Amino acid sequence: MAGPGTQCSGGGLFVTPVRSVCALRRGWRAGNPGDNRASCRADGANKTSSSCSELLMGPSLGGTRTYLAHTAHAQLAALWISCVGWTLTAVAQGLIEWRVWVVSDRQVISSGVAWVGIWRVCFNSHTLVSPGFKVMHCSYLSLTEAFTPPDIVAAQVLMLLSLVVGGCGNAGGLYSLRNVYFGLERNLLMSFLTTGALCLLAAVMSLVPLLWNLNSVVTNQTIRFPPDFKMPPAPESQQVGSGIGVGMVGTVLMIVSGIIFCTYSLPARSRPQILLKLQSLPAPPVANGQGGLSGCRGAENQAFESHEHL
Repeated sequence: MAGPGTQCSGGGLFVTPVRSVCALRRGWRAGNPGDNRASCRADGANKTSSSCSELLMGPSLGGTRTYLAHTAHAQLAALWISCVGWTLTAVAQGLIEWRVWVVSDRQVISSGVAWVGIWRVCFNSHTLVSPGFKVMHCSYLSLTEAFTPPDIVAAQVLMLLSLVVGGCGNAGGLYSLRNVYFGLERNLLMSFLTTGALCLLAAVMSLVPLLWNLNSVVTNQTIRFPPDFKMPPAPESQQVGSGIGVGMVGTVLMIVSGIIFCTYSLPARSRPQILLKLQSLPAPPVANGQGGLSGCRGAENQAFESHEHL
């Protein structure tokens, strides 16, 4: 079964198929069970003998998964960044410290500080205590109330939409990375672009109410609360609360992740081919079964011949 231009040293083994080369590298004992160090020498078109020590496979021969996996390291990091940004956006919605009102009348507001969020208005009091709170009184804001300012209404609607769109973006990132590591190229670029667009859209939805409320704090805009809120008609001063800060950080992270997702590109492919990296390895002489030593150069393997005569 010896092929043309193929010679073996170390056991008289003639192999032509690529899989036989791989079998030899794993220590395949064919024709000479006692020899585990056979090395195959393959002659090319120029008849130059060299030892085949490593087989590098192209994308068309099972290397597609590894080939694609090395192209999405940045997108994997972008998925983590997007998840952190989405979480911070969700946390910002639940915080009540979007606007910090400093008031002078402490008869009801004992600490002199009230917190205005997008869902609740709270302050510490020794006279008014809400059920479930020790020293805090809270009143809930609704977008259907006439006194609710438009910046808070926009925050209630857009922040919720931002969570939904951002969650879809994270799911799209997981799906795209799954295709990368499974070696599926079909529509891969489009899925990453869609994921990036969803992350950027979620960031814009959260950025609008955050900047709007930030402007309201800077310009000291007031809110006409009803009497049952026990809030003064206007504060002495306002400060930016932690809710806006946390939301800003989450929005920036979503923007960064969206840009990284959109910059994904498939690398240029070369023609499918098998590359054999050649490296000379010395082959020790092996007993040929007739009392002498033989490098087995030009000798055929009887194990293969026995199968051919059956």
